[in-house]
Amino acid sequence: MSEVMQVVGALLILAGFTAAQFGRLDPRSLPYLVVNVLGAGVLAVVAAVDGDWGFLLLEGVWTIVSAVSLFRLTRRPHTPRPAD
Repeated sequence: MSEVMQVVGALLILAGFTAAQFGRLDPRSLPYLVVNVLGAGVLAVVAAVDGDWGFLLLEGVWTIVSAVSLFRLTRRPHTPRPAD
């Protein structure tokens, strides 16, 4: 089960990264940050359970940074875009 969770977490992060690289997602957008929080969070939990401290450091920090960015994004007042 641990390997399945690793693949799911990695696929979430890679989906967001790939979409951002190809201009499909803005790295500061809600969908991008959500897949990063979920993917890194899953990988951080797996790393903690497995006692993989270096991987836990990487994914834990990735989760925290993504979560803080997501929090800030959702707390920012919405500014409507001008009509084209």
